[in-house]
Amino acid sequence: MFNGKIAVITGASSGIGAIMAKKLSERGAVPVLMARSEDKLTQVAASLNGRPHGIYRLDVTSNEQVMHTMQQVIERFGRIDILINNAGYGVFETFTEASLDEIESMMDVNYMGTVRCTKAVLPHMLKAKSGHIVNIASMAGKIGSAKSTGYSATKHAVLGFTNCLRQELTGSGIHMSAINPGPIDTPFFDRADPSGNYVKNIQWFMLKPDQVADKVLKAIERRIPEIDMPFVAGLGVKLFQLFPRAFDKVAGKMMNKK
Repeated sequence: MFNGKIAVITGASSGIGAIMAKKLSERGAVPVLMARSEDKLTQVAASLNGRPHGIYRLDVTSNEQVMHTMQQVIERFGRIDILINNAGYGVFETFTEASLDEIESMMDVNYMGTVRCTKAVLPHMLKAKSGHIVNIASMAGKIGSAKSTGYSATKHAVLGFTNCLRQELTGSGIHMSAINPGPIDTPFFDRADPSGNYVKNIQWFMLKPDQVADKVLKAIERRIPEIDMPFVAGLGVKLFQLFPRAFDKVAGKMMNKK
């Protein structure tokens, strides 16, 4: 399935991006790692044990850089078979305390970064009549919680974008997947939760990066449109959709641990 596939991963310098690169490499794919820090990418590449790969410094907020970098990859490898839009970050603050600049920045990276990379790669996939695009969204895009107004809005946008584009691509040979994890034990929280209080409160609930990376590979292998994880969070989404008022009353305290 993955042997020889060219797999572009944004946000590949740490966390699930780095782990996905390693797992794809182990399964015969050629991971193309992208992030803003070339030094960190080099460290991740060292774990690939000399197997074929690519490294590109990329800021997903730059239209020109995204287009140019994806074109470089296509010129070097001949194609892009898999695009994993993983770059993103979050800052947990109340809406009244959050700055407009921070909210705008999260939207620019998390949502528009996904849009830019997809826009740059999709025409080549359409020409080839094959490919798979995976967008790393979040359960936060389905269930809101306090101090997540800015971050949740970005992931809600990613899900809307993914669902609509999936419909547009019906019959094209290109597949779309959205991965919606709950909290993951990664450096994400170094910025999102500098106090460490939120992580301490939900440590029991946090996913391991390997779990999420494995689900991404499963989604590609089986062409699964969407995966919610963990299971209890997916169940929570269904309950919220059916009984929003009751859910807010019952689960509000459990959700609002920030």
